[in-house]
Amino acid sequence: MPETTPPVIRGFVRPGFEPVATAFADNIRTHGDRGAAVCVYQHGVPVVDLATDDLPVGRVQLVRSVSKGVLTILAHLLAQEGVLDLDAPVAELWPEFGRAGKGAISTRLVLSHRAGLSAVDRTLTLDDVLIRDPAVAALADQRPQWTPGTAHGYHDLTFGWLIGEILRRATGLPVGELVRKRLADPLGLDLWLGLPASELPRLAPLVPAQPTDTDSYLDSLAGQLADPTSLTHRSYLNPDVSPIEHDPAYLAAEVPSANGVSDARSLARLYAATVSEVDGLRLLAPETTASAATPQSEGTDIVAHRYARYASGFMLPYPMREMAGPETGCFGHYGRGGPLAFAVPEHALAFGYTTTRERLYPSSDPRSRGLAEAAVHAAQALTRR
Repeated sequence: MPETTPPVIRGFVRPGFEPVATAFADNIRTHGDRGAAVCVYQHGVPVVDLATDDLPVGRVQLVRSVSKGVLTILAHLLAQEGVLDLDAPVAELWPEFGRAGKGAISTRLVLSHRAGLSAVDRTLTLDDVLIRDPAVAALADQRPQWTPGTAHGYHDLTFGWLIGEILRRATGLPVGELVRKRLADPLGLDLWLGLPASELPRLAPLVPAQPTDTDSYLDSLAGQLADPTSLTHRSYLNPDVSPIEHDPAYLAAEVPSANGVSDARSLARLYAATVSEVDGLRLLAPETTASAATPQSEGTDIVAHRYARYASGFMLPYPMREMAGPETGCFGHYGRGGPLAFAVPEHALAFGYTTTRERLYPSSDPRSRGLAEAAVHAAQALTRR
């Protein structure tokens, strides 16, 4: 479809949620969104399910760090079942992890980006990423970059390898299989951490951000990112996986922080099951959800060099990542370039947004922000009625 021809919107909106459709149309008109989809659940039922017609039915896409939220849901599900103790030392499950002064680090510290393991000193190659085991071994040997528990810094790639290995040690299953058995199959989701070759034809490739898309936040980090000795560089770019993001080998590998593949409908349905029943299944009990969304880290992120808030694995709203707004008790996770999934317990609301048109904005992505605000305001209005 020519870029000058705006896509047509398909799907449905239940009464009361029409503002979400208005916001979705505005994203196309004002922000040039393409290959986009948004889905909203309330009380376990879909109330919005929209997509642009340039995104063929059944397509899925790379959702990058949204997959951290998927890992987090698994961790809290296993904790709820007594399979995993989030406050016990990781080394009780994974003895090698106790090396280099890490014997007291708990899974909760890892989830809340407070473990001091945002980077490893060893230079990792792209082959190490695809194999996984060298990265996990490097983390077991690594001395924390700061005293665990005294600060927080975004664990970009390392979060997935750490939590993935903890889940593997707790259950005996690789994280991709856990996603399938505990989340995707029971809820009927198109969701993978490690995409099977049979699903590759369904993948909608991302359209990279254009040079004209400015991001003053990334510009402000340019010096740190360019310095290979900085914690920021070593946390985000050891190694830089962006050149292989659409390589089938990368998509199939276990890179749980960054290579999740899904769609808006599945993400909304997944989060819906954390705050309500979905077709008779609720993943997390209310008390588990409340604990999972309790703030653990707040203030300056020493890796990202900006204010941030994290719960035990979930992002919480903050000025550069508003999600559903600071006035709500929402929790979820963003992915670089656009995708977002979250839940709002007080409204039994869940939200998923994906787009193949990557954008890099200096603050929150106005596309997902407008959709999220419309969904929450609609839910609030319905509650008042």
